[in-house]
Amino acid sequence: MTETGRAESPGQSLRILVTGATGYIGGRLAPRLVAAGHRVRVLARNPDKLRDVPWAGDVEVVRGDLGDPESLERACRDIDVVYYLVHSMGGRGEFLDAERRAAEHVAAAARSADVGRIVYLGGLHPKSAELSTHLKSRAQVGRILLESGVPTLVLQAGVVIGSGSASFEMIRHLSNRLPVMTTPRWVNNRIQPIAIRDVLHYLVAAATAPLPSSRAYDIGGPDVLRYGEMMQVYADVAGLHRRRILVLPVLTPKLAGLWIGLVTPIPPSLGRTLIESLGNDAVMDDHAVDEAIAPPRGGLTGYRDAVALALGRIERGEVETTWANASPVGAPADPLPSDPEWAGEVVYTDERSLDCDTDVNAVWDVVEGIGGENGWYSFPLAWTIRGWLDRFAGGVGLNRGRRNPRTLHTGDALDFWRVERIDRPKLLRLRAEMLAPGGAWLEWRVEPLGTDRTRLYQRAVFFPKGLAGRMYWYSLLPFHGIIFAGMLENIAGTAPKGR
Repeated sequence: MTETGRAESPGQSLRILVTGATGYIGGRLAPRLVAAGHRVRVLARNPDKLRDVPWAGDVEVVRGDLGDPESLERACRDIDVVYYLVHSMGGRGEFLDAERRAAEHVAAAARSADVGRIVYLGGLHPKSAELSTHLKSRAQVGRILLESGVPTLVLQAGVVIGSGSASFEMIRHLSNRLPVMTTPRWVNNRIQPIAIRDVLHYLVAAATAPLPSSRAYDIGGPDVLRYGEMMQVYADVAGLHRRRILVLPVLTPKLAGLWIGLVTPIPPSLGRTLIESLGNDAVMDDHAVDEAIAPPRGGLTGYRDAVALALGRIERGEVETTWANASPVGAPADPLPSDPEWAGEVVYTDERSLDCDTDVNAVWDVVEGIGGENGWYSFPLAWTIRGWLDRFAGGVGLNRGRRNPRTLHTGDALDFWRVERIDRPKLLRLRAEMLAPGGAWLEWRVEPLGTDRTRLYQRAVFFPKGLAGRMYWYSLLPFHGIIFAGMLENIAGTAPKGR
């Protein structure tokens, strides 16, 4: 890099740090930077979440947090380009202050380490308008980085269309489930959506694009549509009848967020954030980005084609990352302690085992396929009710599903669980992200007993918080025989015999 942040040559191999590599965008960008010939380091609060992603062996994973300046300084050493891709979508309260501090920490670390360039993905928004909290925060982060003294290139994108993106999943589920829907007035606002493949094209090129001075660029696809038109085009591509949309001027973002939380996998807090961000037109002010980064070979992807590509990946089970990659605000993050009597705390467990007349791999395939469309192998009504209760309380609910119908990776969201550890074909451990007065885990271990004999172990663990946590466990105790015993027996019974 030169002092102005200009790459010495377009084919130069750079040392790159990616923050947010466990998120929707970062999880796709990291392997593409590697493919472009760069040496990539990724920052993660919990490196185990990246332990078994397909590209884990191609990058350097370091532990760090945007709230920890010392870890950022270590991560930025010997780095040419820092990608800032961390942003909370559902925060409230001190959200703006937390985002500001994180940006300031990254700017200071990059400046101290003499980083050549910062690349930030912000939000497309009107220059003169009252912005939502979410867009205001993204604009604030962009300003801090642009004024950091480190050459900075900011890309500002609107609605991102791709398999697993929150914006696309909201459109998909609303259109799939509601032939007639009521919407706020923002359904008539003008949107310039962009395909995820084009976002990644701009991000990869941003590492080496000419940058005479720090500045922001708007990016968007070739189509400008009203949000209602986007749902109608989706319906057409998906083979659905035309949707009927009724505009209600009194439908507030909070009420709309609750409604979205009921009919889509998007939690109410995230739904409200997305809706508030649609309160203004999101259209490119100019095409100055073309002077710095040429469009993709073959041109930008139209909205209709982006929808078709996303649906194709979902149907084939090839969703690379999803919006649910990032843990929801307030979700428990501590791993299950190895010692059940950890620190002398009370712990409740339900442990069972069963011998199966089939081989390890057959049993493992069923274990790894649990959740999503396959369900939880016991008392479906109880799981459904628990999911709805969690949804009504503001939690993630049961219908986040799973990214891939057959395989899981560490950090994957799985309905209202998250994969904490997977050692294939021996161990699967899930950590609960439903709202509960304590921490909960569910795990299976598979042990071979011979050529066609397998022992399946199942354990549920609950660390209660106070009296409410203990009452919660004991209130569910009468159902454990139905839920947990049934789950173990049905998993074993589903595995094909004599494999």
